[in-house]
Amino acid sequence: MSEVTFTKCVERWCAFEVSCPGKTEGNPFADYTITGTFSGRHENVTVEGFYDGGGVYRVRFMPSFTGEYSFSIDGSFGQPAEGFFTVLPASEDNHGPVRVNGFHLEYEDGKPFFPVGTTCYAWTAQAPETQQKTLETLKEGYFNKVRMCVFPKHYLHNLHEPLNYPYEGKPCDFNGEITGNFMSLMQVQPGNDWDFTRFNPVHFQTLEERVRQLLEMGIEADIILFHAYDRWGFSRMAADQNETYLRYVIARLSAYRNVWWSMANEYDLLRHLTNSDWERMAEVVCSCDRYTHLRGIHNCFAHYDHTRPWVTHCSIQREDVYKCAEQVDEFRIRYKKPVILDEIGYEGNIDQGWGNLSGKELLRRFWEATCRGGYATHGETYLGRGTLWWSHGGELFGESHPRIKFLRDEVLEKIPGRGLKRSHLAWDEVSATIDTLIPTGFYLIYYGFFRPSFRDFLFDDGYDYQAELIDTWEMTICDMGVHKGAFRIEMPGKEFMAIRLTRV
Repeated sequence: MSEVTFTKCVERWCAFEVSCPGKTEGNPFADYTITGTFSGRHENVTVEGFYDGGGVYRVRFMPSFTGEYSFSIDGSFGQPAEGFFTVLPASEDNHGPVRVNGFHLEYEDGKPFFPVGTTCYAWTAQAPETQQKTLETLKEGYFNKVRMCVFPKHYLHNLHEPLNYPYEGKPCDFNGEITGNFMSLMQVQPGNDWDFTRFNPVHFQTLEERVRQLLEMGIEADIILFHAYDRWGFSRMAADQNETYLRYVIARLSAYRNVWWSMANEYDLLRHLTNSDWERMAEVVCSCDRYTHLRGIHNCFAHYDHTRPWVTHCSIQREDVYKCAEQVDEFRIRYKKPVILDEIGYEGNIDQGWGNLSGKELLRRFWEATCRGGYATHGETYLGRGTLWWSHGGELFGESHPRIKFLRDEVLEKIPGRGLKRSHLAWDEVSATIDTLIPTGFYLIYYGFFRPSFRDFLFDDGYDYQAELIDTWEMTICDMGVHKGAFRIEMPGKEFMAIRLTRV
């Protein structure tokens, strides 16, 4: 590359990039700096750039407004550069980054966002054909958020070497066998030889290309920055190496509007890190990410303190074998933030209790979370049917995912408001209404594993109500007519039914 390159136009909330030639002597990842300042009528933002290998340095920026912008690139990397570009209005499907609105989420343009996510921890570390199959599956529109790792993962049913590594060097020799107990899966093996001052651009180019492809499908990328399932030593880097890594990842990815930051998957299994360490690393993320993307931290045993100011939403793994979605009410009261149950168990058939739920039970947990004013995340772990979606991606073989899509498309997306909260219509049901101080006359009532043959209602407000009977498993919605005052809804006496009442 011999000259500075950039596009002349970019959409609002899209990534604008300036590429510059620069020095290659020594260690370009550590020896030189590059920053960019981007100025428009309503904002002036300075961000760090990064070295992308091959003598190329890049700076990325996400503009928040339309109009004419200028940029200037500076640093010790090489020759300064400057130029102009135009920010165009957002296209129809571009609503901006996701923000917090009370207990719920919305895009920056105000459109409500109802997170219906899935977990594919190490899908970007798999063979190219598996990654492509994952993208084809996600194009079916089952989910709008994916939890995914930066570092490769070493765990049950996921013991092979990744496609590539985040640093220059070589991994330890590993025979593919597990010895010892659960904790042995979080022990770094001898024989690794990494240069933690030199990133492998190919690893991050693959990651960011997948983030871009998710963006094109309208899917949020919940980027997991740290985890404990590691035989290579990436979980045991020194404090300064962790900070360098965070700054590099943020420089590469933060200009993409669909990025969220998950500080860790199961932070409390990284036992050598203290709360002070997590707070310090969160401060790095907050200071380097100029776009204030959503930030969470996920637990194994004990919750992190989600009341901390830098935490935007609760990313929660269930602590009890049985209870999970039933605790959303408690979490909303305790943390006063959006509650996303990012691990409530997976549909599958593996030996582990977290990975052998039936499709019906996983769907029940989704509906329970929804009607209590929270959100849930899917996962699938079926052996003998190809790769395990939960870690590798590929294809989905379960029964819950089309029904979860039905919940999102036919229920959540049709809520006349930003989200739901508990309404407590009756003691033996989970009912929800619109999360607002002003009554709206909308109710969603879920009966779970109960099987009523009818339900009686009484509304003395003088309004008519359109009643609909929803079979959450069969994915049907039956018009039950318009009613006023005291009325009865006949039901089929089967599990997993819901009633939706909407004031006419």
